Amino acid sequence: MAVSFCGKRIILTRTSLLKTPKRNGYIVLLPEIGDDLPDKNPLVKEETGFPEFNSLSIEKCIAAISKQSIEFEEGVKKIEASIQKKENPDVFKEVLNPLEELGVSLDTTWGIAKTLYFGNQSLMPTKCYLGIHDRARNARAVKFNSKSIFHLCKSVRDNPDLKCTEEQRRLLSKFVLEGKLNGLELEKNPFDRFRNDGKVLNEKRSQFKARLEFATKQFKHKIIDPNTMKDFPEDFLRIIAVDPMQPQRGPWVVTLQPHIVTPFLEYCPDRELRWKVWQENNLRSSLANDKLLQTSTPLEEIRYRRNDRAKLLGYKSYVHLSMETKMAGSLETVYNVLDTLLETARPSQEEELNNLTKFAKERGFDGTLQHWDVPYWARKQRRTVYNYNEEVLKEYFSLPKVLDGLFRLSERLFGIKIVEERKVDVWHKDVRFFDIFDASGPNSEPLASFYLDPYARSDQKIRIDQDSGWMVGVRPKSTITDSKPLAALIFNFQSPIYGKPSLLTFRDVQVLFKRFGHALQHLLTVTNYSEVSGLSNIEWDAAEISSHFMANWLFEPSTIQQIGEHYDTGETLPEENIESLRLIRSHMAGYNLCRELYLSRLDLELHDSEDFWMDISTRIWNRYFVLPREKRDSHVCSFEAIFSDEWGAAYYSHIWSEMIAADIYSAFQEIPVEDQNQVREIGKRYRDTFLALGGSCSPNEVFRRFRGRDPSPKALLKNLGLKNVKQEKIN
Repeated sequence: MAVSFCGKRIILTRTSLLKTPKRNGYIVLLPEIGDDLPDKNPLVKEETGFPEFNSLSIEKCIAAISKQSIEFEEGVKKIEASIQKKENPDVFKEVLNPLEELGVSLDTTWGIAKTLYFGNQSLMPTKCYLGIHDRARNARAVKFNSKSIFHLCKSVRDNPDLKCTEEQRRLLSKFVLEGKLNGLELEKNPFDRFRNDGKVLNEKRSQFKARLEFATKQFKHKIIDPNTMKDFPEDFLRIIAVDPMQPQRGPWVVTLQPHIVTPFLEYCPDRELRWKVWQENNLRSSLANDKLLQTSTPLEEIRYRRNDRAKLLGYKSYVHLSMETKMAGSLETVYNVLDTLLETARPSQEEELNNLTKFAKERGFDGTLQHWDVPYWARKQRRTVYNYNEEVLKEYFSLPKVLDGLFRLSERLFGIKIVEERKVDVWHKDVRFFDIFDASGPNSEPLASFYLDPYARSDQKIRIDQDSGWMVGVRPKSTITDSKPLAALIFNFQSPIYGKPSLLTFRDVQVLFKRFGHALQHLLTVTNYSEVSGLSNIEWDAAEISSHFMANWLFEPSTIQQIGEHYDTGETLPEENIESLRLIRSHMAGYNLCRELYLSRLDLELHDSEDFWMDISTRIWNRYFVLPREKRDSHVCSFEAIFSDEWGAAYYSHIWSEMIAADIYSAFQEIPVEDQNQVREIGKRYRDTFLALGGSCSPNEVFRRFRGRDPSPKALLKNLGLKNVKQEKIN
């Protein structure tokens, strides 16, 4: 075995993927707009309203996005001029409705390009998509940076005599909040400083991402010994084998890509090698790294600039600014929930690690359990205690059967009918297309439609993490433009091979249910404006509720029975396996929850405190973890989600959405599962609230309409099988 580092030094100030507000690429592309493009969207068939994927090209996408972006920007200017000319313009008829008409076409073109980016890289390479993405995003941002539109919306919203719908008021509030957070209330000098901070912030985020990406790519570890790899799943070996056609032969190359590191630590029997990979992963871009790859300075600059901008806007810190766009509403509320969960999760973690240590020692482990040991021994314990073997279980989860069960469940819960349509243009022969109808009404016109692209194509599809899957909102719902929702679900599941259908791991099944739940919120919305439809204008910590809600059904025995059938014999998944899957999420649940609680608290404190990042991490570590912090652990330096992605001061949102979803699901647990009338009644209530209202209503109000009270973290603890161990001992 040998460790090798590859690659040459590159310019590490290159722009960030999907994040930089300005990029030279699209400027070069503007001359390709052409005067001969039709007035309507050139990427969409006029007679059907669906994208012409069979005839799409990069040039067409670039030309369309460029033309529509310019039209959008010019349209905003015309609206601003109109506002200036009139004393009391009608904010809906003369401002928001025209913006809606301009925006839907642009959003659809952007959605088509994004679908190709995730679904077929040969049709939409990353470099080309980045120009399209930035051009569209910059154009759409213009309306939220217009002082004329901002002040008009604010004056109308604050008018005590205003008569409008709940959706319209929410739409006005969106424009007011966006304008406020863009600094439109600031005087000239603080506004100039605010804008300069923003430019520097974007540069540092790009720098952070570029350095981390290169540090990640540097590490490559070649394994020659087949004994090291004998227990690994064949699908994983195929990914890391030098020759994917001979996955069992080797050699194999391990990298620090998330979809490589996670399963490697779970299956690697060599403790020293696990430690090496774990350490390299946690030292990426740290102070121990090459100076040009270190992210400590950029991340400190990101923290400073974010807090400086927040203070200019009148907030105590960036965290307090962030709460403006969160369901929780205040930092105190978030901390109260996190602490309540920790009160049960921490003692559970202690018991789990004691049991895991005992399990490992009984099987020859000699030493003190460390972080790089936990994934490996936890997998072995899971297999022994729960008879959980993914390779065996896969044979019971064929994609056709799982899809059928998922669609039936959705139809039963939400009163819809999902029908496959074959005469539609797609970007690959594997892609399928479905219409969604209202089961209670006439089926002449679908409510919405979606594409499904299920299989991995290593030469065409992006794979970012182990459980990769995407839901792309291709077209939004808008009554103003008479457009119906359209989405694309894109996955990396195993392709059918040797006469076998696509066989899914249980993790794959969870990803499918989550992404479909996410899609339903986009597809079943009933709002009038795209700006508040589906997932638009949803508070960050409520954005994943529907994903987790659908995933909860996978731990219902009746659901597993419906989707679990052997692909060859037709045998139903045995009862003991069904029970094991129902209990599996309680395995190491305290340890896993504490890790997420730690990362959530770390993110919030990093954006609320001026202390050095390492001091913050060291200070809070022992509160969340039983195992001590490794001396050189620098995981903060690779915390991409909060520094170069969009989850700064918002990482807790994942837990919050999961908590809300568990509380929603508990409404179904309170009734007999066989009482289909009550199940349908509650399912309809969920569709009429969380799926229908989108961002047109506060999620706190939506939850109260569904549950009749405020949310509680108790349901999440119950679903995870976590009980307060210390309290039980006292009793």
